[in-house]
Amino acid sequence: MLHLVVALLLAPAQPAAATVPYEPTWESLDARPIPDWFDDVKFGIFIHWGVFSVPSFGSEWFWWYWQGRKLEPYVSFMSKNYPPGFSYEDFGPQFTAEFYDPQQWADLLKESGAKYVVLTSKHHEGYTLWGSKFSWNWNALDVGSKRDLVGELADAIRQHTDLHFGLYHSLFEWFNPLFLADKKNAFQTCYFPNSKSLPELYEIVMKYKPEILWSDGDGDAPDTYWNSTGFLAWLYNESPVKDIVVTNDRWGSGCICKHGGYYTCTDRYNPGHLLPHKWENCMTIDKCSWGYRRNALISELLTIEDLVQELVETVSCGGNLLMNIGPTHDGRIPVVFEERLKQMGKWLKVNGEAIYSTKPWRAQNDSITPGVWYTCKSQEQSVYAIFLKWPTSCKIILGEPISSEKTEVQLVGYEGELKWLSVGEKGMIVLLPTLCPSQMAVQWGWTLKITKLNEDVLTHPHQPKPGFQ
Repeated sequence: MLHLVVALLLAPAQPAAATVPYEPTWESLDARPIPDWFDDVKFGIFIHWGVFSVPSFGSEWFWWYWQGRKLEPYVSFMSKNYPPGFSYEDFGPQFTAEFYDPQQWADLLKESGAKYVVLTSKHHEGYTLWGSKFSWNWNALDVGSKRDLVGELADAIRQHTDLHFGLYHSLFEWFNPLFLADKKNAFQTCYFPNSKSLPELYEIVMKYKPEILWSDGDGDAPDTYWNSTGFLAWLYNESPVKDIVVTNDRWGSGCICKHGGYYTCTDRYNPGHLLPHKWENCMTIDKCSWGYRRNALISELLTIEDLVQELVETVSCGGNLLMNIGPTHDGRIPVVFEERLKQMGKWLKVNGEAIYSTKPWRAQNDSITPGVWYTCKSQEQSVYAIFLKWPTSCKIILGEPISSEKTEVQLVGYEGELKWLSVGEKGMIVLLPTLCPSQMAVQWGWTLKITKLNEDVLTHPHQPKPGFQ
């Protein structure tokens, strides 16, 4: 098959492996443990960037809503602002990226406290942010910026040794003739995946060695059409990132929340309870769009309080948070997104020990006081109680910890131990300090570190399954 030929052409010569640990079946692939680093990092930044950033109206699905579904707001926008006959492809040369500074992006992403970054290498429009051999005249090297946008960001990100670089890739393309022909044939033919989608996947893995491969957009086609199991077997067995790469669950119709690496289940997925499999909450600062919108209102953007709550709830329940931003067509990260990123970094600089490298505790949220979420660390036998509202009484009731006479409580970022009172066999009242304005500067959530409890802090209600470590 063509995609196998492409893989052989792109791959360097290697000695034959003595054994093939993963077979191209979901039973075999699903048994692969997710590399430990992914569970440790907890927080990443998603970047949706493409030709859709040029019209920057409504959504990154602009092309589909305009010419696929022909929704009135999109049709009206084009008729009022562009001449008759203007096509979506005409936006390509306007994707100029003249202000794109990948080092500045990388430094800002580092400052946000994120530990991994996922860039859209290609969205459903088919335009690739690198000079793909399989996307002639519809890629960033041929049309628009005339730059390898993926490669430049990969190099900048990797200058920060604690940042992991990942790539998003859409399997299908809305208006690609080959995909539409396969769809018309009920996906009994595979012209599109064999000549376009799969070769691109092999290409970005060999060229950029992403540590995360974030697949999306199955086009209602099954994984057998995409040959997802064949590609993943190669990725896990033979690719240059075979031992470290992490994948998600979007590899064909019916795969989501069932097959692949970690689960995403739906966009903005936040179940509010512990899952027996590693998962990720991919969500957007802009409530309405993943791509940049010129017509966005401040009321349509999540506040820093919203974002901290989303992070805390997600990590407490065993997930990672992948928070999305949308750059402009000329390569700028809008200042409101920059502010949110810096605010998250400021909060994590104080409270990060309750987030990074933690595990879910036996209780995810408190049974008495709303807005209290728990994480823990086995090495320190520490439980972290993160609370999102400062009580006016300067005391907080925790209904879950089982204290002992030796129990110690600290407010992370504040020197000294706090006084506390036991409440029966289970629960405690913690007396909080009176903080001056400078100590309240990061006022979007606070963390109590509780040690020397009268219990094993890693008592889970679920037995972990493969991929949850």
